[in-house]
Amino acid sequence: MRHVIVTGAPRADLGRIDELAGFGVATVHEAIGRAGYLGPGLRPIQDGRRIGGTAVTALCWPGDNLMIHAAVEQCQAGDLLVVTTASPCTDGMFGELLATSLAARGVRGLVIEAGVRDVAELRAMGFGVWSAAVSAQGTVKETAGTVNMPVSIGGQIVRPGDAIIADDDGVSQALAAARARVAKEEQSRKALADGQLGLDLYGLRDKLAARGVEYVAYPAAGGDEG
Repeated sequence: MRHVIVTGAPRADLGRIDELAGFGVATVHEAIGRAGYLGPGLRPIQDGRRIGGTAVTALCWPGDNLMIHAAVEQCQAGDLLVVTTASPCTDGMFGELLATSLAARGVRGLVIEAGVRDVAELRAMGFGVWSAAVSAQGTVKETAGTVNMPVSIGGQIVRPGDAIIADDDGVSQALAAARARVAKEEQSRKALADGQLGLDLYGLRDKLAARGVEYVAYPAAGGDEG
């Protein structure tokens, strides 16, 4: 495995994320074809929280939270840290001190396919956490992993920049194609700036024809009126 920390990862549009979060995980999961659900193994440590954020991802070694500390540096306001391990782990890899560091950066919450601890303190802080376990078992900081590379959770691939929403029903990868959408919009912007018409870029000529729209020449001045 290549050990990398990817900087400058893309972000999904927070306005869209907040709108999706308002619908809730179950509704969004159904609306996008029952896709993107990260599974029943991730449960909230608090009730009544509903949040959304842009994924910053971290892959850690079991029982080792070194890469969570590395990921904190890559987080910014509106993000949601998504953590998994190279093999199953229930150790308490995240607690109050890491939450304090993330909250100071405006991070909205944590999704972790492992354990957390300091649950009472996390609840008192109001920091949203969805985890696979609660455990007092501590960790070390020794083994390299990755930050902002695609990770697999609950059979779903989560990429940095994906929109993630979470509530009492679980966690959903609401816009798995967020980065692709941004890239497509950038391509469209460049094509329009280069002079391509929207009629051609969006395939609208066939739509006009299908609706009976005809092109006719403007009458020449002084033409024969019959």
